[in-house]
Amino acid sequence: MSNQIAPTKGNLMATKKSYDLSKLGFELLDRKRNILVREMMALIERAKEIQDKIDVTYKKAFTTLKKAHIALGVCEELAQSVPEQTGLNVTFRSVMGVEIPIVQFNEQEETGIPFGLYNSNSDLDKAYSCFREVSRLTAGLAEVETSVYLLANAIKKTQKRANALKNIMIPKFEAQIKTITEALEEKEREEFSRLKVIKNQSK
Repeated sequence: MSNQIAPTKGNLMATKKSYDLSKLGFELLDRKRNILVREMMALIERAKEIQDKIDVTYKKAFTTLKKAHIALGVCEELAQSVPEQTGLNVTFRSVMGVEIPIVQFNEQEETGIPFGLYNSNSDLDKAYSCFREVSRLTAGLAEVETSVYLLANAIKKTQKRANALKNIMIPKFEAQIKTITEALEEKEREEFSRLKVIKNQSK
């Protein structure tokens, strides 16, 4: 008999309960996996869109920066007046128990063009704005890529647990239920036969 479980009605009821719980657990894990996969696929699509925007914005930024260099010469002095970007806020949201990040720029860091209009030109201003936008987009891309990584790990773990229930635990309980049921039916047949013999002998 599977796992040497005694063929009693109590064990049959307990095994059926474990079987039902395993089936419910598998269904819940399957739903969780599907939700996580949908979320991950949406984020992958979003990552592609952000990457495309970064490529376009970088190209525009370097084009306008080249024009600024041609008109103003080397802009090293002006570049040094650009403050270091430190205004990032990271919070988290939960997707089916998976904590994924939300990265945002601190609005207080939005101070406009940091250098004077007298020493710069519109191309340099545009270049600065483009690089600023690239920073914002890069933060968004980091958020999305990190989220995809965390979701992929969660999907892998969920799939592993679902497979364990589907391929190991559920078949195991099914076999135990079958074995116990057959043993109980055999006992009932033996008991019926025994009672019939006793009844015949008593006549």
